[in-house]
Amino acid sequence: METNLVRVLEGQYLDELTSELCDFTLEEQNAATEAQGVKPLAASDYVPIVGKTVTYVVACVIVNDANEVLMMQEAKQSCAGKWYLPAGRMEPGETIVEAGAREVLEETGLKVAITTLLAVETAGGSWFRFVMTGNVIGGELKTPSQADQESIQAKWCQNLSELSLRANDILPIVELARNYRVRSPKDPNWHREILPARKAHYKNYLRVVVAIKNKSTNQVYVLLSEKTAYHFPTVEIHPGRSIHSTLKKFMIELFGADLPQHRPHGVLSVEHHTSGTQANPTDGMCLTLLVICRPSIESVSLIGKCIWHELSKDLTARLAMAVAGKNATFQLHVVR
Repeated sequence: METNLVRVLEGQYLDELTSELCDFTLEEQNAATEAQGVKPLAASDYVPIVGKTVTYVVACVIVNDANEVLMMQEAKQSCAGKWYLPAGRMEPGETIVEAGAREVLEETGLKVAITTLLAVETAGGSWFRFVMTGNVIGGELKTPSQADQESIQAKWCQNLSELSLRANDILPIVELARNYRVRSPKDPNWHREILPARKAHYKNYLRVVVAIKNKSTNQVYVLLSEKTAYHFPTVEIHPGRSIHSTLKKFMIELFGADLPQHRPHGVLSVEHHTSGTQANPTDGMCLTLLVICRPSIESVSLIGKCIWHELSKDLTARLAMAVAGKNATFQLHVVR
């Protein structure tokens, strides 16, 4: 399991059948809801399919050496003339990185190499936006004479307040990308360049790395589920609830109603790869989330089939760095 922890800390996929290791499926969540006399919000057989039942959006924040941000002017009738980052919905058959590079080329005329994920944003459990950055490797900046249905034009902008923006939701991620660009590559407060790991999933899953400390010994432990084989606890993301709601209900399954104080720290990895057939696509993904429990391990009890695993000194130090650095993990923005 420590090898698996190293892999997720490095943004790599885990070579396991997530569907067989899922500890709290949507069917089980719905059964628990119905037992309380409440009608479920989603069908138990929900499957994420791009363009039909799930929306994956990409947004690319490209910053040049002059600290200018690549912006595009909208052509859509609903927001024509407004400015925004190159962004848009993923299309069937695309990976997250492919979608990001396509959107930048279509809307700005520039070719980019996506270098890293910066943040994951969610609204409910069936809308996700993946924020990425990268470097220009070719192309020509789109001018008004090249306007089409994708955009009117593109330009580099230093001060976004000078533009009439389509929405201000991009301001925090622009600041994030600018700070990432000027960071020291060896700054432990920042994650390395990590891209979504290419692994196919049939459903959408949230894998949690729950860390806790023994305050008398300073040893760090992570939670492991004993279902079938030892693994990090995993829950199917509920399409009708926020990620925070899915996480809370799952934590209650693991710890009981007397839930220890905890907080989601950030995303460690994203696994996604479109697969299957046109008639039966697999557009699912898996987010691995680092969750920190505040109490000491002695005061926390478990009710699920789980155990605490004590980490080696090297991994304890590595995990401590991920916790200490605000940007050592990918940011998770949950829009309610």
